[in-house]
Amino acid sequence: MKKGLKAICFIANDFEDLELWYPVLRLRETGVTVHLVGEKAGEKYIGKYGVPATSDYAFGSIAVEDYDALLVPGGWAPDKLRRFPEVLAIVRSMNRQNKPIGQICHAGWVLISANILDGKNVTSTPGIKDDMENAGAKWLDQPVVVDGNIVSSRRPQDLPEYMEAFLSLLEKCYPNA
Repeated sequence: MKKGLKAICFIANDFEDLELWYPVLRLRETGVTVHLVGEKAGEKYIGKYGVPATSDYAFGSIAVEDYDALLVPGGWAPDKLRRFPEVLAIVRSMNRQNKPIGQICHAGWVLISANILDGKNVTSTPGIKDDMENAGAKWLDQPVVVDGNIVSSRRPQDLPEYMEAFLSLLEKCYPNA
């Protein structure tokens, strides 16, 4: 159980439903408090397949130092998320503190825009392979890739491996939680 740990999960319209809910629910099952953080607090966002989710907080209203991990779901939401300076600042801060960052599918766009992928081994949907490589990352066609504090995955079918790796990294980073 990971009681006491807190994670941010970014949210914007057109998130990939499974890539948001599967990781959020898995973390909550282990006792991690997960807050959905979007442009506005209390806002309802709709996933690609119509599943709604309501944000707990706005990007600018959270204290990053209060959180232990970050999840970035895929879908088309990452293209919107990476346009917010607050989102990029959160990603950079989490990365500087070496806190676990999970990204799946198109979520790599957010990490690219935050300029934290140079020299990293990553994966993503093959559709953004060139973007990842142009950001200085080495792209691997594997279900999950862990490089330091970054856990990356390709698509919904890889969610079990993704979350196993993410939970393992949480255990490594916070063994007493």
